[in-house]
Amino acid sequence: MFSDTIAGQAGRDTVLVVDDNPESLHFLIDTIERAGMTVLIATNGENALELLEHVAPDLILIDAIMPGLDGFDTTRAIKKQPRLADIPVIFMTGLTETEHAVRALDAGGVDYVRKPIAIEELLARMRVHLAGARVSQAGRSALDATGRHLFAVDRAGQLLWATPQVEHLMASMGGGDRLPPDFAGPVARLMALRDNPDATLRFEAGAQVVELVLVGPVRRDEGEGREVLVRLNLIREGADLERLRDRYGLTQREAEVLLWISYGKPNRVISEILGISPRTVNKHLEQVFEKLGVETRAAAAAFAVRTIA
Repeated sequence: MFSDTIAGQAGRDTVLVVDDNPESLHFLIDTIERAGMTVLIATNGENALELLEHVAPDLILIDAIMPGLDGFDTTRAIKKQPRLADIPVIFMTGLTETEHAVRALDAGGVDYVRKPIAIEELLARMRVHLAGARVSQAGRSALDATGRHLFAVDRAGQLLWATPQVEHLMASMGGGDRLPPDFAGPVARLMALRDNPDATLRFEAGAQVVELVLVGPVRRDEGEGREVLVRLNLIREGADLERLRDRYGLTQREAEVLLWISYGKPNRVISEILGISPRTVNKHLEQVFEKLGVETRAAAAAFAVRTIA
């Protein structure tokens, strides 16, 4: 799932089991390994968080009630870390009250099983959530591949997730589980403009010029925890224009139009930036499509992003 994920044997799924009961641990290790998965273990919440600083398993199976940091608080701590937030967490509980199931889901769990555990039910639930996590990660990788370099923040400007290339870029700028230091101020200013469609900010981050474009809320519910989607562009106009011209045999103006399309700008904005009419932008765009052998803006943007990345 991430660069530091344990690959396991022959690409097997890796499951972290967090339980303070030795007998329960032995049972779960045997059951999960027989199902063809690799097992990591932690005997309490603190040990689990320490282990997760170094590895990111594909799924976490956690006991709800443990001494010290219980399963609920451990899961909340996990979900606060963008690198780990997408890992599905399944609770194990001997508690029968509905309120405990609600607590598990509120803490960030995707599911729960009751003790004593029914093996087939547990494995079935694990397979469903492992498959769902793979689809989610594949979707973000696909966004990268098509030039959609995105990240999401909550209404307070805290990083929730990022597509893989953005995650790598932020790590190189001193980020990780949080936004890089240079991003905090600009993102806060962008959040103040979140009611304005296509709000844009540029700023310097080290030696890079970064442009942030507000895409909009993922969900329109009110509340600090709701996701706001942001597109990230690295602005290197001179070098990028040269690459696009040379790679695809474009004129200077065609390369400029393609570059701004790769930044997610509509024709109206491109015409204002370049000082030409929207009709002229369309004519250049027709030539770009022909030279690239594509039929849509999205396909042209994907070609451009792969070229200048």
